[in-house]
Amino acid sequence: MPQGPRPARARTAPPDPRAGALMLLRAVLGQGHTLAEARATASTDFTRLDPPGQARALRLALATLRHLDRADAALAPHLRKAPPEPVRTLLRLAVTERMVFDAPAHGVVNAAVSMARASRKGAALAGLVNAVLRKATDMPAAAWEALPPQRMPGWLRAPMTAAWGADAVAAIEAAHVQGAPLDLSLRDATQSARWAQDLGAEVLPTGSLRLPAGAPGAVSALQGYDSGAWWVQDAAAALPARLLGVRRGERVLDLCAAPGGKTLQLAAAGAQVTALDISDARMGRLRANLARTGLAAKVVVADALDWHAPAPFDAILLDAPCSASGTIRRHPDMPHARTAVDLDALAALQARLLDRVLDPSAGVLRPGGRVVYCTCSLLPAEGEAQIAAALCRHPGARLADLLLPGADPAWRADGGGWRTRPDFWQGKGGLDGFFMAALET
Repeated sequence: MPQGPRPARARTAPPDPRAGALMLLRAVLGQGHTLAEARATASTDFTRLDPPGQARALRLALATLRHLDRADAALAPHLRKAPPEPVRTLLRLAVTERMVFDAPAHGVVNAAVSMARASRKGAALAGLVNAVLRKATDMPAAAWEALPPQRMPGWLRAPMTAAWGADAVAAIEAAHVQGAPLDLSLRDATQSARWAQDLGAEVLPTGSLRLPAGAPGAVSALQGYDSGAWWVQDAAAALPARLLGVRRGERVLDLCAAPGGKTLQLAAAGAQVTALDISDARMGRLRANLARTGLAAKVVVADALDWHAPAPFDAILLDAPCSASGTIRRHPDMPHARTAVDLDALAALQARLLDRVLDPSAGVLRPGGRVVYCTCSLLPAEGEAQIAAALCRHPGARLADLLLPGADPAWRADGGGWRTRPDFWQGKGGLDGFFMAALET
């Protein structure tokens, strides 16, 4: 018996990157997760997105975190009181998309209202979302740009102001809003001119390659990725390995090595590298990059405070765990995933790690060897103060006045070592905040 036509299947609307961005923001702002943690445990709002959709969701989340204060200022005249979460986060996301990405206002408003209606807690406030955003998204671009940049939380801002002054902190916060360019370290530094031409990049004075702002496409699609000619590494993060100045054949220990950019630098310089980190999961990226670049290093997963070296090393690079306060321009989620309580524990760990490598009885560093200590922090407690205290505890160690090729002399740190800040090199796109110092025994 002939059958009639089958009923058409209802089409499911494609997932919206805005919903993925909202999920990421709620994990950061509501639960104190980093964006990396949020992505690792993401709900279907994010995981159902295809790679371009996930990339867009991440861009929206990053921009919103960089502009929370501006979004709040744009919304405030149209709100009698702060709405409950997640409605407030939804409003912030929508205003940021409109003002930062110049998205059409009607599309932004309609999408936000739809997400509010789909939310159990936000459905009753869909009308509010509609009314507020129709007014807030009319803000002129010039008025948005005139708003003050995102402020760091007080537990970071207070010690930074004490260390660098109010004007420097304001400049640092302005640099955070700009984000970070994509920097590369080369496996073969003699090929920098070639790769700069092939990638349309700039060769920075310190030797890193910097791609132009808005370079299109995924990193893995760039020329030279598959052949392992380079790896992604901020120009400031590449400086400590350059300061160590390893020679071919030297036995070098990279402590707290993950994700491994400095290990690759040391191996590319011809050193015999042992890369040690406590996290096997984070070492996965290092193993992958070693395989991709064809570089060699011995990978050890262990606690640096308990591990016994088979023989003393000629040189050690200690990239100690820290607040990561120097990387806010690329990780604006960091201030929401750290607390002031963390700083005391981190400072204590940094001191213990320095003691471990500088204590002659530990057998980690050979007599006459050298250590570069570094942190991606803007707080002197994690940099200058750590070195000063370590020198008092270890009278056999001394600061080594090593040159840092291509560095601006203004980066010299008080008391010895080098310091970079996000507001340095603004004409070139800035760089992460780092402290580094070389010690000799």
